[in-house]
Amino acid sequence: MPRRRLFLTGAGSLALSTTVSSTLAAARPHRAAAGKTAPVAETAPAAQVPAGTPAETPVGPLDTEARWAYISDFQTGAVLLQKAADERMPPSSLTKLMTAYIVFGMLKSGRLHLDQMLPVSEKAWRMQGSKMFVPLGSSISVSDLIQGMLIQSGNDACIVLAEGVSGSEEQFVALMNAQSGKIGLTNSQFRNVTGWPDPDHYMSAHDVATLARRLIADFPEYYHFFSAKDYKFNNINQGNRNVLVDKGLADGLKTGHTDAGGFGLCASSDRGGNRIILVLNGLPTSQARAAEGERLLGWAFSNFENVALLKRGQVLQTAKVWLGEQPTVALCAGADLLVTVPHGWRSKVKVSLDYQAPLQAPVAAGAQLGTITISGASVQDIQLPLVAGATVARKGLIARSVAVLSRVAGGA
Repeated sequence: MPRRRLFLTGAGSLALSTTVSSTLAAARPHRAAAGKTAPVAETAPAAQVPAGTPAETPVGPLDTEARWAYISDFQTGAVLLQKAADERMPPSSLTKLMTAYIVFGMLKSGRLHLDQMLPVSEKAWRMQGSKMFVPLGSSISVSDLIQGMLIQSGNDACIVLAEGVSGSEEQFVALMNAQSGKIGLTNSQFRNVTGWPDPDHYMSAHDVATLARRLIADFPEYYHFFSAKDYKFNNINQGNRNVLVDKGLADGLKTGHTDAGGFGLCASSDRGGNRIILVLNGLPTSQARAAEGERLLGWAFSNFENVALLKRGQVLQTAKVWLGEQPTVALCAGADLLVTVPHGWRSKVKVSLDYQAPLQAPVAAGAQLGTITISGASVQDIQLPLVAGATVARKGLIARSVAVLSRVAGGA
């Protein structure tokens, strides 16, 4: 039975090529479509990537000074660059993205309010590292604490929020660990809310990017907290440590630093409707972090584009229907498909259709008839449902009998 393959040309039109193969199975396992994520089981620590190894990209290896790196497209989830991306690393203050995720969830559910005042404990006041400088015994609004946590990277602000939400840092950490698996983090374990060094506290660059994507998608109403260039509290003004935000190259998210993890950055930027998420860690200095973040963000926007390959309901081909009241039915895309490809590579994307031919009547509009497979051009194979564009009823008994006898008589 025939298998038909469609090829996208550079102009975006569809050219048809027909080959002959054995009967195709109607039910083939589907890979996740671009822009959607499939559940992933928890994984063991990834094998360590040797120092000096270049990052992997769809357009070839690329050197980066970062020890760990991951760049992805926000809309499609396409991986643009990765280096030791699933290796466990000390996340330092990138941890605060998870702390923020829990706090934002509490705000969205109404269990916490931006103007709500939370008390400052001695533990929070004594917290070392980067600080918001909360006064002992005072009460501070949730809104101020969020800005102190995200702009000033205040460890003390994190403790006040954790204790205000859960009663203790330990109970808040339990919420972080319980939620992390639910949102797709597979190589993360939290022991505190700040990123304070602990050998059992880790994330992967991939997980940090996943978390950033969920923050942007799940809490757009709170994302603006990441973009302030400075924040003043207790008469102390501190600038956003994310230099890319200060330079107007990104609109969030967070930086981090510890001796074990080096200098790290999670940034996101939207240019012309395309949003990129970048994660770097293990850089030797804050200057290297800023320079490498700017370089790789520019590289990602310069080298990749998002292309709408298919629209839901788009007719790709017609197929014969055996014993149907209409002889053919349109074969359509069952979903929209947006893919991220290197600039100028659209002509190398291949679209193939797999379905049983001829189709057997009756056919219901919208019923899945086979699969659409997208491949090539450094795009991981993507599969979408191939569906019927209309309903085709089965012929009546007499008409079916005539059709069968005609086929037998014709030697078909």
